[in-house]
Amino acid sequence: MTLGRGIFLMTLGLILALGVRDRVGTFDLSVIGWILTGVGLLIFVLAFVVGPARAAREPEVIDEQDDVGEL
Repeated sequence: MTLGRGIFLMTLGLILALGVRDRVGTFDLSVIGWILTGVGLLIFVLAFVVGPARAAREPEVIDEQDDVGEL
C-alpha cells in the first residue's frame, strides 16, 4: 500500500510539474508538482527501507497438525 501511495504521488506530481503551466492565485502548480514528486519518491524509498524490517519483526504463524490416525 505504501508503494502505491508513493507511485501515485510521484505520478500526480510529475503531471503537475511537467504538464501544467498555470497558477492558482499565488500558487504555482509546477512547484507544487515538484514537491509532490519529492514526497512520493521519499515514501517510495522508505517503503523499501522499512518494509523488510517490518516483515522481519512480524511473527511467523505455523499451523502444525498431528498425522496420527485413530487406532
